[in-house]
Amino acid sequence: MAPTCSLLGAARPVASASLRRLSASPLSASILSSADAPLNTIHEDGPRLGRIPSLASRRSHTHHGLPVAMTASLSTMPMPNNGEGNGGGNGIGSIGGTAARSAPVIRHNHIDNALADERELEDRAEPGRGDEAKGGGPGTGGRKKGRRKLSEVPIAEVLKAKHTLRWVEPVITKDATVREAVSVCIERGLSGMMVVDKSDRISEATRERGRVVGMTTSRDLLRVMAAGFKEGKTADDLMDVRIGEFMTPISQVIYARPEETIGMCRTVMAKLGVKCLPVLSNGRVEGLVTARDMSEFGLEATERGGKKNYLRHVSERVGLSSNTSMAEPPAYLRTHLAMESRAHYVNVGVGEMPHPFKTADAGCGMNRRDFGPKDYSTDPDLSEDAHFVSRVEVPDEVGAEFRFVTYMGVADGVGSWREYGVDPRDFSHKLMEECKNILKETSATARGNYETNERYRRLIMPKDILSKAYDRVKADNVIGSSTACVGLFDCKSHQLHFANLGDSGIVVLRHIDSDNARRALKRRSGTANVKSGSNKSELRVAFVSQQQLRSFNHPYQLGWTGEELDQEEEGHSFKNPTESCTTSIHVRRGDIILMATDGLFDNVDIDDIAQVAMKWEQDNGFVRGGDVSAREKRWSMGNSMSLLSSEAVPELAATLCEKARELSLDNSVDSPFAVLAKENDIMWSGGMPDDCTVVAMHVVGKLSDDTVGQVPAS
Repeated sequence: MAPTCSLLGAARPVASASLRRLSASPLSASILSSADAPLNTIHEDGPRLGRIPSLASRRSHTHHGLPVAMTASLSTMPMPNNGEGNGGGNGIGSIGGTAARSAPVIRHNHIDNALADERELEDRAEPGRGDEAKGGGPGTGGRKKGRRKLSEVPIAEVLKAKHTLRWVEPVITKDATVREAVSVCIERGLSGMMVVDKSDRISEATRERGRVVGMTTSRDLLRVMAAGFKEGKTADDLMDVRIGEFMTPISQVIYARPEETIGMCRTVMAKLGVKCLPVLSNGRVEGLVTARDMSEFGLEATERGGKKNYLRHVSERVGLSSNTSMAEPPAYLRTHLAMESRAHYVNVGVGEMPHPFKTADAGCGMNRRDFGPKDYSTDPDLSEDAHFVSRVEVPDEVGAEFRFVTYMGVADGVGSWREYGVDPRDFSHKLMEECKNILKETSATARGNYETNERYRRLIMPKDILSKAYDRVKADNVIGSSTACVGLFDCKSHQLHFANLGDSGIVVLRHIDSDNARRALKRRSGTANVKSGSNKSELRVAFVSQQQLRSFNHPYQLGWTGEELDQEEEGHSFKNPTESCTTSIHVRRGDIILMATDGLFDNVDIDDIAQVAMKWEQDNGFVRGGDVSAREKRWSMGNSMSLLSSEAVPELAATLCEKARELSLDNSVDSPFAVLAKENDIMWSGGMPDDCTVVAMHVVGKLSDDTVGQVPAS
């Protein structure tokens, strides 16, 4: 919550600065190389390297979402900058391939490979700009005149070289079917295509080509088929699905500009886990650039074929022997893998605290002087944040038995509605209330119908809950808006599914193998030697959710003004639940999952959050002195300490809220909010007072009321 200049078009508080900065951290990425990769690779991958603009910063410069009015068409003739896609997906992912795509944390191998390419293939870059300008040349210690790194090559040159060899138009209409799209992908060698609406022509120059309305990829095709099969649809039914039903909408397409370099495009693609970027120039998509395009840039035809190259690069690498087998899992994973067949559960605790300057009449001061009362506000009923937690029993896929599923959600009401005489709490609280009501109704209906109707044996996904709740809020004409994050934890599959719209989010903390953690620290710090014991904690960040922002300090929201707004009209920040970032990740026993509003992430750095969680673990005896092996031995003996966990996890949530409150009022140290504000040329010092809600979850091996084999921590 924070005052804004304009209700629909202006900014709210900076959207979880710490969360966004971590999602661009090499540490979180490298950790996943030794931990679980998220379930859906496109949107559970994330960023890399040094002084690259954050994703939020790139979005503030319109890299996120092709402008509706500007993005008129694809180029009307083969241009030097055109090229078809050969890579994976684009956008911010959806588990079923139906809406906005989300991004999450990517493995560091992508960046390692990219850097290796740059070192090995530097000589492939054409002579050009930069060496003398950068201080190169005789006597300067720079590179030889006329040479440049592959990472410095403008992406326009990559498209030009690709087009010179072969022109293929990466286009498909929104009315085309999956059957047609598969055929086009194979025949044209594409894995990414711009989707056009030929019935909507915006100018005479483009009347034959139509308007770009979205993008689809081969990965989307696979995703929609997988989701369809899971729902019991036939192959023929799936082949007749229209592209427009599951494409990435134009507002969610991530793009590049012709003048940007290979290095920049590689970094953006690695951050979002995509392999295909449209290149936008003067309101037109000039083509798609892929990881393969960049890798092949500068290779002559003679370097791709011929006897010499086959003997040098292929002959010793082709063909596996008949007795080839898969390697055993790494030693540090075996204990976890041995428990994969067992159900996992989450103990949940909630902490909530209002803006420190909230008053009893639901007003809010800008500072302590405006606030008036001697003590800071502590009544959670004054908070514009809202939440829900609900554990329901649902039948499994065959209806043989019931399993526990825990749902949770947070919503952050937009405080500027107060200027219009609207209580900002109304919308967020009603939204979370309806989410909980929908779950109760669905669970009761499923119990009476699951034996005869398989539809009631399927989980209701977070995006669907959010959509239904949003419809009910509008039907009741509740005016207002809020960000929202809704998730579910499936105890049987150990999956955390969630849908996030705006600047709230989820962080997963996990104990990581020490050697991998040290290598990650080495990459992040650039230090040649990082010795054992130099890490403050073995509890590391395994996942950070992707946020959705229109620009810096301007998150997208669910909202209702009393009438529907044109979604294609620019100037407002309202979105539909179908456009939320939808993600699924695999979690492990012992993980700590935090779902929170931006009041936490804007004030407490992610590393400090991990430190607080680590201290909580040690104080309660879940992990002693960082000795994870002792914890695993305790698990193998049947002692889950689940009862203690259920009693202690609310304390973790409360501690994090108190930490956020403390730092939000500290003007002597720049918070993540202040750091990111200054990076975006906004002068701000200290913390960011705000409402704060934290839903803390601890993954355990038994239900809290199952005390068999449990012994107290001592």
